Amino acid sequence: MTTNSPKTGKLAECRKAHSHRTQKSRRANTLKAMSSEVLRMSSMFLRTLRDDPADADVTSAKLLIRAGYIRKVGPGLYSWLPLGLKVLRKIEGIIREELAKTGAQEVEFPVLLPKDPYTATNRWEEYGDNIFRVKDRHDQDYLLVPTAEEMFTLMVKDMYSSYKDLPVTLYQMKSKYRDEFRPRAGMIRGREFVMQDAYSFDMTEEDLKKSYAIQRDAYERIFKRLKVDYVMVHATSGPMGGSASEEFLAPLPIGEDTFAQAPSGASWNVEALTTVRPEDMDFSGVEPMVALETPDSATIDELVAKSNELHPRSDGREWAASDTLKNLLITVVHPTGEREVVAIGVPGDRQVDMKRLEASFTPAEIEEATAEDLAKFPELVKGYIGPSVLGPQSAQDAQGADDADGADGADSAEKKPRIKYLLDAHIARGSEWITGADEAGKHVYHAVYGRDFEANGFVEAVEVRSGDMSPDGSGPLSLERGVEIGQVFQLGLKYSKALDLTVLNENGKTVPVWMGCYGIGVSRVMSCIAEYHNDENGLKWPAAVAPAQVHVIATGRDQMAFETAETLVEQLAEAGIEVIFDDRAKVSPGIKFKDSELLGMPLIVVSGRDTVQNGTLEIRHRDGSATQVVPVAEAAEAIQAAVKAL
Repeated sequence: MTTNSPKTGKLAECRKAHSHRTQKSRRANTLKAMSSEVLRMSSMFLRTLRDDPADADVTSAKLLIRAGYIRKVGPGLYSWLPLGLKVLRKIEGIIREELAKTGAQEVEFPVLLPKDPYTATNRWEEYGDNIFRVKDRHDQDYLLVPTAEEMFTLMVKDMYSSYKDLPVTLYQMKSKYRDEFRPRAGMIRGREFVMQDAYSFDMTEEDLKKSYAIQRDAYERIFKRLKVDYVMVHATSGPMGGSASEEFLAPLPIGEDTFAQAPSGASWNVEALTTVRPEDMDFSGVEPMVALETPDSATIDELVAKSNELHPRSDGREWAASDTLKNLLITVVHPTGEREVVAIGVPGDRQVDMKRLEASFTPAEIEEATAEDLAKFPELVKGYIGPSVLGPQSAQDAQGADDADGADGADSAEKKPRIKYLLDAHIARGSEWITGADEAGKHVYHAVYGRDFEANGFVEAVEVRSGDMSPDGSGPLSLERGVEIGQVFQLGLKYSKALDLTVLNENGKTVPVWMGCYGIGVSRVMSCIAEYHNDENGLKWPAAVAPAQVHVIATGRDQMAFETAETLVEQLAEAGIEVIFDDRAKVSPGIKFKDSELLGMPLIVVSGRDTVQNGTLEIRHRDGSATQVVPVAEAAEAIQAAVKAL
């Protein structure tokens, strides 16, 4: 048996003490690495408002401004404050995590871009007044980036030349700029907005479809993590081009997009909806077409009233707007600059949807026909335009038949250029109408499409109604409003051909690259989250995007409540939990409670009178789902468990 000498025992004690200090130091360093930033309201750059801003028109804008997340600096322009940036960065972080799983790589372009690439794709002209154009001191044209298909295409063209380089998907998270005519709804429709846009580059169309599916699935995961309700709808590609497109819409009454849902669950943006063509109608019993006097009836309402007054139906039913066919004149402006006057025939009880109509003519644009456009057609009588001077000749006229009500007009029309005549897709062959007689004060009655007049084709022209048949035949449609939060496109070869993006394939042949495009409105998504997650007292952020998981409030005049809260905050921060600490000394409990509800952290912890008297803390769930009182000694553990369960 050996014993330690005084010297040996002292050394052992020193070693033990050193070991203890080392372990303590390592543990402290570990806790420091784990710890989260504590946001102290006594020093935070924050000012909350009690009243809604006068110029905020939607709930999200009111609450985000009142709670000190953003501040308006001009129409459609907002500054980001510290709490707002924290939410924005968390949304961006979730997007980055999910895109990383797809293999997408992040890049970044300048905000200021040259004109030439956008001229090559015709979008410098197509965007019209919707983009911000600037000139530098050398009188060169630039634009503030509205979207970046051209730049991604040119970047890949600059670096890749072989099939071995593909596939690749690139994206950026960047502020974009569009000169909105009427900014509204806070950050939902602004002039500057944060957007994530990704682009896939593939060798074949089949590969493009695979990349498209991968990115679409990633978007679904993103929106689910962000706790944003969404509906995927079939959409038009519009100026973006391409063969297929789908939108992610957040169903909200403030939305500018209308989408139609079928009983099958399928959904369409109304601009992309195709009308189920009605079956041909039997017109064998319809009276011959006749022109009748209808003075002072240049509008549909006037025509219906005058018809019932002067020319009542023989069957006793009153004439209605649905019996009338109104013919509208538009000018189609083709990408070449050519202007073409086109007549559109629509049922009188339906309103024209200009977005749907314009989508039918993309990439051309449409506008109201000018007096100069119509000067070539003196036979047109405003308010009384009818099919006798529009489109092709009727079947009877084409066969040389003598029609008592329109033969002379048809013969003369053959010698003149005919205006292209397109009918709304709801109009059935064999249907009977009241329409213009091309003579002031007169309309024709019992005009049958297919017997008395013809058309050059059909177009999607009128507003979609609830109850219209769904394109998949599953039943009547229901209409909803939504905010577009994302969209995916199969661009195809549009940009690669315009900008000569080609690679060598396995056989050494030069081929164009197939492209896809995928975008999320990041700042718009933040507003939609705020629209969904709030109550009369303020915001209720989902845990994944909240500036902090826990809002700790110290109230009262007893210092013990503040000291207890301070200790708890340190414990939570060391555990990696994000905390906002209301440590303001001379602010009333009422104001602190109101601020905590307005700011909207998932958990609110109160250290106050009960803490001093009973040694307990109160834990409130901001969504109102639960409230619990726990001993101070157990509070940190209980809060950590509650955070994990969020």
